[in-house]
Amino acid sequence: MSVQAVKHSFTVAEYRRMVEVGILSEDDRVELIDGEVLEMSPIREPHAACVDVLNEVVQDRLGRSVNVRVQGPIQLDDYSEPQPDIAILKRRDDFYRHAHPRPEDVLIVIEVSDSTLGFDRKVKVPLYARAGIPETWVVNLPDERIEVYSDPAGGAYQTVRAYARGRRLQSHTLASLRLSVSKVLG
Repeated sequence: MSVQAVKHSFTVAEYRRMVEVGILSEDDRVELIDGEVLEMSPIREPHAACVDVLNEVVQDRLGRSVNVRVQGPIQLDDYSEPQPDIAILKRRDDFYRHAHPRPEDVLIVIEVSDSTLGFDRKVKVPLYARAGIPETWVVNLPDERIEVYSDPAGGAYQTVRAYARGRRLQSHTLASLRLSVSKVLG
């Protein structure tokens, strides 16, 4: 007789309960993706600096018209609660104090990628598209460019643009968000 292994997909509620009972701590670098608790890669210096630059640039350009969440959770559905490097959210004066942002709250998600480039492109970008996030950026540190994914339909982004050093990126979703790719890449 053969035994079949059954994979359990965790819900967001179960994932949060793991923190409450001490299976996971709030300091664990994990996120819930399609029902799986995945360990996140350590943040190296170029990645951290890029996130800091993006946060400053976004805050300078958009000010208080949005909430900017840095490496904080967004709940996409009952089985996914990723922690993108930057999430630009619709403005709420309570800063989402009582519930994490949902897809309808998210304007742009930004992932800074070095060792996670393949995962971000193959797993996270499609996850954000399926959730209907209007725009996702992948800051591709190895190739020194920013990839912008927009116009989600049918679970995939219909438009992909790449911006190299020396160019200015114009957000498809937020007209007032323009930035120098060279400044972001350092």
